[in-house]
Amino acid sequence: MINIAIDGYAGCGKSTTAQRVARELGYVYIDTGAMYRAMTLYLLENNIPYDEDNDALKEHLGKIYLEFSEADECGNREIMLNDEKVESRIRTPEVSAAVSPVSTIVTVRRLLVAQQKRMASRKGFVMDGRDIGTVVLPEAELKVFMSADMDIRVDRRRQELEAKGIDVTVINPGFVETDLTAKNDFPMPFLMKVDEAGDKIAEYCLQAKAETHTECA
Repeated sequence: MINIAIDGYAGCGKSTTAQRVARELGYVYIDTGAMYRAMTLYLLENNIPYDEDNDALKEHLGKIYLEFSEADECGNREIMLNDEKVESRIRTPEVSAAVSPVSTIVTVRRLLVAQQKRMASRKGFVMDGRDIGTVVLPEAELKVFMSADMDIRVDRRRQELEAKGIDVTVINPGFVETDLTAKNDFPMPFLMKVDEAGDKIAEYCLQAKAETHTECA
C-alpha cells in the first residue's frame, strides 16, 4: 500500500476525488475537516476558550486522540474523539461557527498534523487539503494537484451555499484541470470532469502495481 496526497485550490473537488479514490482502492480517506470539527467539539464541550495563548487549551492538547472507525458495510468511516464516535455531534451549528477560528490556532494545527502523520504511517491512506503534499504527507508515493477554472470553483461553492439555503448566482460548470505528479513520470496536465478524476488516479495506481509488481494498492 501507498499514501496518496491530493492538494489544490479551493473549490476544485479535492474531497470528492479523494473519497472516490479511497473507495476504488479500498483505502482509508482521512477527512481532515472532520478532525478539525472534532477538535472544536472537544473545546466547546469542555468550555475551553479557543485562543492561542490560553493555558487551558495547551493543557488539554495532550488529552486529545483522534482516529477513524472501521468501515461499515457501505465503506463509511466515522471520526472518533478519544475512542468515541462523534460524527453526529460535529455537524451542529455551534461547531460550524467555531471551527474556522479553531483551525487558525497554531498549536491546534500542529497537533492535528502530527495525528494525521501518525495515521498515515500505517500506509493505505488518501488525504486531501491545502499543503497536504508538502506539510502533512511530503513523502506520499503519489501526489496530485488539482486546479480548475475560476468559473468551476465558483460554481462548486454556489452548490455548497445553495445546499445551506443561501441564494447565489448560477454559473455554468466546466471542466477541472487535474495535474497528477508521481515519483515516476506521468503525463500531465490533461482535462477531465471532476467525478472522473478519482477513477483516473485509482486506475494509474493499479496499473503501476501491475507493471512494477510493487505494493501500490
